Amino acid sequence: MDTVPAFTIRAAHPDPAGLRPSAGFDHPILISVKDLRKEYSTGHGRLILFDGLSFDVAQGDMLAIVGQSGAGKSTLLHMLGALDTPSAGDVYCASTLLRTLTPGQAATFRNREVGYVWQFHYLLPEFTALENVAMPLLARGESKAEAFRSAEHWLNEVELGRRTTHRAGELSGGEQQRVSIARALVTQPKLLLADEPTGDLDSLTADMVFSLIERLHRQHNLTSVIVTHNMALARRCTRILRLDKGRLDEVSPLAV
Repeated sequence: MDTVPAFTIRAAHPDPAGLRPSAGFDHPILISVKDLRKEYSTGHGRLILFDGLSFDVAQGDMLAIVGQSGAGKSTLLHMLGALDTPSAGDVYCASTLLRTLTPGQAATFRNREVGYVWQFHYLLPEFTALENVAMPLLARGESKAEAFRSAEHWLNEVELGRRTTHRAGELSGGEQQRVSIARALVTQPKLLLADEPTGDLDSLTADMVFSLIERLHRQHNLTSVIVTHNMALARRCTRILRLDKGRLDEVSPLAV
């Protein structure tokens, strides 16, 4: 059986001498990406999605990653949350070198330290909103009573306290995505990863959902990394990185 470490989110940095901010950052670094490479074998040879990507994410950042479809944004996001592994290079997150984790340790890391929001909510249709939000806590072994108390709290946080007993099919698209946000944060992670969280919503609902993410980011001292095609929403983040043709460049909000 794997020995699973007790992870605690704090500044991440490969230098064991101290967890210090990098130049240009006012807060400690939570994520450090070093010379990241991802390639795939295809019937026509090897496809290099990107190579040599390096960047840091400071605690409290709300970082948008933008770029064309197929550029590798989602793949990069998955590597930050230990859902995928690089072909080369390293990701340090929560003081942990992710490539050193066993599958069991990676699962524990994801459950305890990272909240995920996807374009599609992936709610279990046979369960209520309350049960869906409680799932990550039940998976880690918390009692049903405690998991449901926490789930109810987070449904109130996303303004769905009156919809706890409704199943996914009884909720609107915006409400379903708010349930998925509550599910992502019920474990009280410090890192929120969101992959096109408003991509399946109309413009008005998308704005409301993004405003909710902004509020929760501030109120709960999150570090958030958001993949989005929506440039108007990207400009509301504290930083923007553009992934294009294997290169990752920081851009001004005024340039997108």
